[in-house]
Amino acid sequence: MKFQSRRVATLAAVTLVAGLSLTACGGDDGEDGGSGGGDSSVTMLPKNLGNPYFDTSTAGAEKAAGELDAEIEEVGPDTASPEAQVPFINTAAQQGVGGLIVSANDPEAICDALTEAMDAGASVVTFDSDTNPECRDLFINQASAEGIAKVQVDLIAEQIGGSGEIAILSAAANATNQNAWIEMMEAELEANHPDIELVDTVYGDDDDQKSFDQTAALLQAHPDLKGIISPTTVGISAAARYLSDSEYKGKVALTGLGTPNQMREYVENGTVEAFALWNPGDLGYLAMYATQALIDGDIEGEEGDTFDAGDLGEYTVGADGEVLLGDPFVFNAENIGDFDF
Repeated sequence: MKFQSRRVATLAAVTLVAGLSLTACGGDDGEDGGSGGGDSSVTMLPKNLGNPYFDTSTAGAEKAAGELDAEIEEVGPDTASPEAQVPFINTAAQQGVGGLIVSANDPEAICDALTEAMDAGASVVTFDSDTNPECRDLFINQASAEGIAKVQVDLIAEQIGGSGEIAILSAAANATNQNAWIEMMEAELEANHPDIELVDTVYGDDDDQKSFDQTAALLQAHPDLKGIISPTTVGISAAARYLSDSEYKGKVALTGLGTPNQMREYVENGTVEAFALWNPGDLGYLAMYATQALIDGDIEGEEGDTFDAGDLGEYTVGADGEVLLGDPFVFNAENIGDFDF
């Protein structure tokens, strides 16, 4: 069985600290992992409660649970910290739930608790924010780095008519994910948009005022600039605020990664035509279907496993137990009213 070796390997540590979880798992003997029977109820643990983003994820998971005739309960702390998540994981393990869906506040800090939950028979699926692969069965990844880079280039290309000068307003200069996206965007521009010139990349350090000021500086330094990509939610909202009250509104395009609640005003007033992120509702929906597939024993979380995810279709488990939701979601004037996060 897939989970057998991992759980044996962690048995010594678990025995020291997890007597409670091992004795509180009801009728599950802990030998068959999270698959193939037992309690089918699912606990959903976002980073914190009261966060519109995660409210949307939970709504998606609840929709899937309704379709699957499954039970799901959302629990979570008020503040987004790994320490605050651990008691909820322990409680779920003690209750003997069949599945646990978690957005991790730390890749390492909640691993012991998640391992105990798996030893107690729960299938553990992370979404939005992953743990180390050893600490869960599957990770529902919202988008690939390649997909995130491509959608932003495609959006700016469409908005500026396929040619002209653009710039990037990033977060910190040493931000690993931002730099990876920028590198991929440069490659995408070179390969498929030869008439678009990336003339500058600046950094707002995910500080609202600095991002605002960097936007102004970009427009002064590059009077022929036709568009800005900001692959950071702080940067795109600050840049939109600057453009919205400037002479550049409607003349310089802006896109990137943002949330509907941040960007609604600027989409509705015509400053921003479209931007991207992912649909957290779909993310929760897919996480619930994946968890149920593990609980039912339809999959074991191995690379190549396939499962049905209702309205989203069929999905395949990739390397390291990752399941990719798909391409980033594009928000525009036609659909932004459908979201609240």
